[in-house]
Amino acid sequence: MVEIHPTALVSKNAKLGENVSVGAYSIIHDDVVIGNDTSIGCNSVIYNGARIGNNVKILNSASVSHIPQDKKFNKEPSLLIIGDNSIICDFTTLHRGTEATGKTQIGKDVIISQYSHVAHDCVIADSVFIGNMVQIGGHVEIDTFSIIENFTQIHQFCKVGKFVTLQMSFKITMDIPPFVIVGGKPLRFSGLNSKLFEKYNFSQNKIDSINRIYAILYYSGLNFSHAKEKLKSTMADDETAMEVLEFLNKSTRGIIGK
Repeated sequence: MVEIHPTALVSKNAKLGENVSVGAYSIIHDDVVIGNDTSIGCNSVIYNGARIGNNVKILNSASVSHIPQDKKFNKEPSLLIIGDNSIICDFTTLHRGTEATGKTQIGKDVIISQYSHVAHDCVIADSVFIGNMVQIGGHVEIDTFSIIENFTQIHQFCKVGKFVTLQMSFKITMDIPPFVIVGGKPLRFSGLNSKLFEKYNFSQNKIDSINRIYAILYYSGLNFSHAKEKLKSTMADDETAMEVLEFLNKSTRGIIGK
């Protein structure tokens, strides 16, 4: 059963799944698909291109799949995709993609807290937590299980690896490799994310491997080019090391320093 408040405006062309609810004064445009058991709070607007999964909670006054703030955007069709079981909190703004990639992708089990913004062509992987008033520029990539604390700003095209914690109120202008904590003034590598290792039951072998990787990257005195070569030559059989090395090789904005 679909429950639509009498004051909501829902296009007859929108496709709503079973047990969807739409709150007072919300607006749902034509080219929208919403999965089963999803709820839309009051005063929210779901624009064309929204593809919303099952059991998603969009709270009050959210703006979902609005047009990108990009001068190159020319009204081309594009998408904003939200995976199952995600929570989009009050006053968030999520923009759809541009011709560059065609979509903004938000994964499963993601939480985006109040007043936060996700710009066009971003990729937010599964189980990411984004705090209050986080501002994420276009083409940013954030990998699984990372935590972006309140008031953080992330520059366009930055990449954030998995199991990262970005401490609150910092401006991120460089790429952040997996498994680390970033904070301090000036902003820098602040150690490994041991609390997340414990929470997600990392094996001792994996933790030892991560410690060895980051000893080479940040404590060996080598620059990143030489550190990458050492990783490749000394840890070639280590899956985690090769994963980190792949991230480093894909960096376009440089890696955060120590």
